[in-house]
Amino acid sequence: MDFWQRYRAIDARDTRFDGQFYTAVRTTGIYCRPSCPARTPKADNVTFYETSAAAHDAGYRACKRCLPEAVPGTPAWNLRSDLAGRAMRLINDGVINRDGVEGLASRLGYSSRQLNRILSHELGAGPLSLARASRAQTARTLLVSTPMKAADIAFAAGFSSVRQFNETIAEVFAMTPSELRATARHQHAPARTAASSTALTLNLPYREPFNPGVFEFLAVRAIPGIEEGTSTSYARTLRLAHGDARFRVEYEADAPGRPIRLSIGAVDLRDLASLLSRVRRLLDLDADPVAIDGALGADPRLAASVAAVPGMRMPGAVDPQELLIRAMIGQQITVAAARTALVQLSACGGASLVPADGLHGIFPTAAEIADGGFQLLRGPLRRIDSIRGAAAAMAAGELDFGYGDDLAGLQAKLLPLPGVGPWTVGYVAMRVIGAPDVFLANDAAVRNGIRSLAQAAAPDMLAPDSLPPVPLSPDFRELSPWRSYATMHLWRAAAAAQSAARIKKLSPKKVTQ
Repeated sequence: MDFWQRYRAIDARDTRFDGQFYTAVRTTGIYCRPSCPARTPKADNVTFYETSAAAHDAGYRACKRCLPEAVPGTPAWNLRSDLAGRAMRLINDGVINRDGVEGLASRLGYSSRQLNRILSHELGAGPLSLARASRAQTARTLLVSTPMKAADIAFAAGFSSVRQFNETIAEVFAMTPSELRATARHQHAPARTAASSTALTLNLPYREPFNPGVFEFLAVRAIPGIEEGTSTSYARTLRLAHGDARFRVEYEADAPGRPIRLSIGAVDLRDLASLLSRVRRLLDLDADPVAIDGALGADPRLAASVAAVPGMRMPGAVDPQELLIRAMIGQQITVAAARTALVQLSACGGASLVPADGLHGIFPTAAEIADGGFQLLRGPLRRIDSIRGAAAAMAAGELDFGYGDDLAGLQAKLLPLPGVGPWTVGYVAMRVIGAPDVFLANDAAVRNGIRSLAQAAAPDMLAPDSLPPVPLSPDFRELSPWRSYATMHLWRAAAAAQSAARIKKLSPKKVTQ
C-alpha cells in the first residue's frame, strides 16, 4: 500500500487494516491503529510505520483511546517469505527471549549485525526493538485480561526484570502498569493462590468474519488423551521449551462480540508468550478474511462455498516436528486411518506433567519415536522406516526446521528425506509456516472437492464481445497468493459430500406400494 491508500484507510476508519500498519502523528507524538475514532490528522503530519516497534523507536507512544497494541497481528508475516517475515514469525514465537539476538540470527543464517541492518531497513526497527514491542503487547494483554501479579506478568512477557517492565510500559503506553490495568472494561478478582499465575483466561483478537470450521478440522484429527475437539472448541497438551502446558480455546458465537476465549490450564510463565503466539497460528487469527474471500469469491468454482462459509481459516501447528510426523503418517491414507495410527503411536509418548480434564498424555518426541515408537505403527515397511528416519534426524539435530523457514527452505530440507514428497512438503508449509499459496493438486480430497463443487459452480466466465470462454486453470493459479485457502474450501466440500453420501447410504430405503 502506498501513502494515500493508507491515508484513505485511516480516513474511513477501516478496521480491516488494524495491525497491518500504524499511524503516527507528529503534532501529538502518538501512534494509532487505522480505525482510531479520533479526528483524522492532516496528511502532512502523518507518518506510517510497518510495526509498532518502529513507532516506538521514532519516539511515539501508543494512543490511549484506540489501544493500537490490542489488535490482531499482521497477515504479512505469513504472506512474506523474505527475511523480515521469517524473523517476525520467530520473534513472535519468543526466540529472542530464549536465545537472544544471536540465536535468532543463527536460525536465519545471518550475522546479528546483518540481521539488525536488514530489519531496520525493512521494518524500521531492529530485532531487539521488535522483541520489546512484542513483550509490551503480551504484557498489556495480561494486564487487562488476567488477575496476575505485575511481577509475574513482567517475566511471563519476557522482560528480564520488573524495572525493565515498568520502564517499557511507561514509555510505550505513557501509563504505569496499574493505570493500564485500570483501563480494562471489567475488573478481575484478585488471584487466590500463587499457582493461579499459570491458570489464565483471556480473549484473542481476530478479524471478522470467522468461520469455526477450523475447530472441526482439528477435532476429526484429535488424538484422545492428548487432544479434544468439538465444532467450536479445541484443547490439548503441549510440550514447550520450559515444560508441559495445557490449554483450551473456544469460539462463543452467541456471546456479545463473538469472542474466541483461551483458557490456559497450566504453563511455565517463561513459555506464555510462545504459547499465545502458537495458539494464534493454530487458528490463523492474524489472517485478513475479507481480502481472502474477495479473491476466492471471484472464482466461479468457489463462489458458492465462499458465500456459504465466509472467514475460512487455515489451521496451523503448535509443534513443527509433531506436524511432520503426522503428515508422513497421513499421506496416501484417509483421515480416519491416520488418526488410528497416531493413537497407536501416542502410546510411546508418556504422561503429561500437567494432566486434567481428560488430557493426560503428550505427543511423543522425535527421540521417543526413533527409539521404539515406530514399532507401534502398521503398514508398509518402507513407510515405517521413512518415519523412523525422519524422527531420528530430528532427534539428532540433523533436521531442523520451523516457523523461520520459507517454502524453498522447507523443500531443500524435507524433500531429500525418504518417503517425503511434494504433498508432504506442501502440507507442512501450509500448517507450520502458514504459506498462503500452496495448492495440493495431487491430493485425493482436493480432486473430490473440485468434483463436488462442479455442479453448484457457475459456468466458465465469458469474455466480452462474445469471445470464447476464458478457461480456468486446473491449479487455481488465478487465486494466487491465496490457494492454500482454496484448498481448505475444497477439503470442506469433499468432506461434506462424503458425509452426505454416508447418510444417504445409511438411510432406510423407501417402501413402494
